[in-house]
Amino acid sequence: MRRYGKDADEDDVRVRPGRKGSRPRTHTRPKHEDAAEGFVLTVDRGRVTCLIGDRQITAMKARELGRKGIAVGDQVDIVGDLTGTKDTLARIVRVRERTSVLRRTADDDDPYERVVVANADQLAIVTALADPEPRPRLIDRCMVAAFDAGLEPLLVLTKADLAPAGPLLETYATLGVAYVVTSREELTDSALEEVRGRLAGRITACVGHSGVGKTTLVNALVPAHMRATGHVNAVTGRGRHTTTSALALPLPDERGGWVIDTPGVRSFGLHHVDASRVIRAFPDLEPGTEECPRACSHDEPDCALDAWVAAGHADPQRLYSLRRLLSTRERREGD
Repeated sequence: MRRYGKDADEDDVRVRPGRKGSRPRTHTRPKHEDAAEGFVLTVDRGRVTCLIGDRQITAMKARELGRKGIAVGDQVDIVGDLTGTKDTLARIVRVRERTSVLRRTADDDDPYERVVVANADQLAIVTALADPEPRPRLIDRCMVAAFDAGLEPLLVLTKADLAPAGPLLETYATLGVAYVVTSREELTDSALEEVRGRLAGRITACVGHSGVGKTTLVNALVPAHMRATGHVNAVTGRGRHTTTSALALPLPDERGGWVIDTPGVRSFGLHHVDASRVIRAFPDLEPGTEECPRACSHDEPDCALDAWVAAGHADPQRLYSLRRLLSTRERREGD
């Protein structure tokens, strides 16, 4: 019973709640010290599938994360129901610091960056040698994005039974990029061993436009998780999108590793790319930029790289390759 008058004390004081509720606002976020660490496998319409130990759980982003996005490959901290049973939903309360972020924009005029994958260390650029025809400009753009993100590019050339790989490989020879050549008729365990060796112990994101056999290759690598595949339109020469969201799959290899299958792309915008980050992938050329003018594009008359190469410090073809890649930022794919 509440007392009034001189006999009342602080326990008898009634405090009216504010108009916006009785709980005071605070900028101090909970520490969630009991949170479990998870690995993001896929993100679909606000629902995030994560792996905790050997359990897959479904989670959603906690309100305190604000606009911070969550991408496949993220290491996250999760609270709530972690049993993984049907119809349960946990909360992601933290996104751990990323080691790498592969981004793209819809086109070169779009300032909005889309995170493709997080924490990958290799980018497998999958392209068919025929049906559909190779698109070197798109390959160049994917390589620029890989160099910008600090990922090692890997060329995966498919359908070698339809066309030779030599001419395309010659285009990228001076870049020293690793490559693997496969054919539709040789997707057996023995033929895939080289691919597995390149992916073992690494987190590899696979990109490529529709119809190049990217998902077919992933299905051969991880047969326990078969994804739908499409076909190439005989009239347009383009493939149909069958992979609609990125998905991380563990490689069935004692050496470990993950492969991340991503939706097919028809463009790879580079609005976000800085030339100063791309040059880091050319250690033989980078020292020559010390005498470059401020904000040098490395493709202008005053660029110091011309004198650096003329002095014999690097192969002229390497400079040509660098400038070819950087020029893709200024030209639309398909021009």
